Amino acid sequence: MNLRIGSRGSQLALWQANHIAALLRGQGHSVEIEIIKTTGDRLQEVTFAQVGSKGMFTREIEEALAEGRVDLAVHSLKDLPTELAEPFVLAATPPRVDPRDVFVSVHYANLASLPQGARVGTSSQRRRAQLKALRPDIEAVEFRGNVDTRLRKLAEGQVDAILLAAAGLDRLEKTEWVRERLDPKDFCPAAGQGSLGIETRKDDAATLAAIAFLDDPATRFAVTAERAALAALGGGCQVPIGIHCRPAQSNYSDGQGKWDEIFAIVAVPETGTAIRVFHSAPRENPDPAALGLLAAKKLMDLGAGPLLQAQIQDSASDSAGVSR
Repeated sequence: MNLRIGSRGSQLALWQANHIAALLRGQGHSVEIEIIKTTGDRLQEVTFAQVGSKGMFTREIEEALAEGRVDLAVHSLKDLPTELAEPFVLAATPPRVDPRDVFVSVHYANLASLPQGARVGTSSQRRRAQLKALRPDIEAVEFRGNVDTRLRKLAEGQVDAILLAAAGLDRLEKTEWVRERLDPKDFCPAAGQGSLGIETRKDDAATLAAIAFLDDPATRFAVTAERAALAALGGGCQVPIGIHCRPAQSNYSDGQGKWDEIFAIVAVPETGTAIRVFHSAPRENPDPAALGLLAAKKLMDLGAGPLLQAQIQDSASDSAGVSR
């Protein structure tokens, strides 16, 4: 079968598309990759908060998918909206790689060692908020651009450190200055971070069958919980929400049965005000969405609603300013 993959043109996006293409070719399929420029790619000089996050890295790719120009799209799952339009389905979630955020610096060993008033580059409201919560003395600097651009800016001394996703640096083998991998209990990743999402048309039975082998059940369970929580909280990829689900790291049940744990945070980038929850449970309920919804409810019960509403309103105001 000939399969056409839609992908962004960044180095990381093409690595991901070629990775999936190689797996498909290993199953006997022929594969082509079509590069599609998205809104997020075109507006490199505008902050994510100003652009408005919903679909900024996926909309044009979905248009190509709907028109039949491509058969599947390979996304970084954290960029894919939690609610897909009716023609589409999240058809496969391949095995997840390291979901953590990493501290990257030429001169400093970890986040704690940064001097007072240090400058840290990030384009993420979620990272900015958690950085402020941990180190209120540090200045967060808006940092757009691909991985190479951000590393070059770091090397030039524009900032003292940057925060990035481990997955991208690992995939591109650009880990020379990775100094610290931040544990999700202290620095919570974005929903779906470290995961790929393969999107197709719901009615394309042939493509769905061809890519079914790519779906990893453990990854599917975790990211379904995370995306359910994010959807319940009304967040996109630029509202400062962190959610991470994983197999429990502690032996809660003396080795009997599976346990899962989920971390979640809502934080304010300007002040570092943060509401965190942690929940662990035996996997008695096979529905991962229920775990995510429980985490979202715990956050709301602790008062996350007003924090979220303020951030959503601020983001909408920024986006309106850009559109004008």
